[in-house]
Amino acid sequence: MKLKDKVCIVTGATSGMGKAIAKTFSSEGAKLVLSGQNKERGQNLEKQLGNSVFLAGDVTDPIYNQNLVQLAMDTFGQLDILSLNAGILGLGNVEELAFDSWHKTIDTNLSSIFYLCKHGLPYLQKGSNSNILINASIAAFKSFPNHPAYCASKAGAVALMKQMAVEYAPKIRVNAICPGPVDTPLLWESAKAFENPEKAVAKAENATLLKRLGTPEDIAKLALFMVSDDSSWITGTTITIDGGIINT
Repeated sequence: MKLKDKVCIVTGATSGMGKAIAKTFSSEGAKLVLSGQNKERGQNLEKQLGNSVFLAGDVTDPIYNQNLVQLAMDTFGQLDILSLNAGILGLGNVEELAFDSWHKTIDTNLSSIFYLCKHGLPYLQKGSNSNILINASIAAFKSFPNHPAYCASKAGAVALMKQMAVEYAPKIRVNAICPGPVDTPLLWESAKAFENPEKAVAKAENATLLKRLGTPEDIAKLALFMVSDDSSWITGTTITIDGGIINT
């Protein structure tokens, strides 16, 4: 049980990679505060996992993030891990992208990380072996058409990770994982930026060196490694998990 008695807040927990991470962490003994916008899915996950609590809300709201931290403290009395997975796309090139879509994407993918860390860090510093793990993207390093807000937000998330790693070492380890094409609803939404979405996904799959899409479980296994003592000498780094597509 690699996370026995650890308390973790998981954002984006009701779908895709965040949901897989929540399940994996729970199976390794973690106590979870689950965050997501879909109340029904969140409550179902809470019942399925046990030893977890769900709070529905919008991660772009600073007060909601504060409430997540408070819920962890009120329910479990400590906070050890932040697993930040919430994300949206904001599709459209710079000329086409509406101001509201730009701000919503930056707020969801980047500002929400700042909000949760700001409220969580005072409690993380009280524990031992505390971790912050940001689910970023290869879009931080490899640009894609019609994803300006997404690429900018993910690059910003990686930069923020590195800054916090410097600021809060050696007490807290801070890292980011950068997935490539993972078979989630967000991938198929992203494919709508291309003329033929199905062809775009197939092209991405074929472009990976391993000739397959990633699965949410692939990401969850890496996330577990990154927040467990197995990676105790890793901080301030990004781990790419993309089937090798960044090399093509």
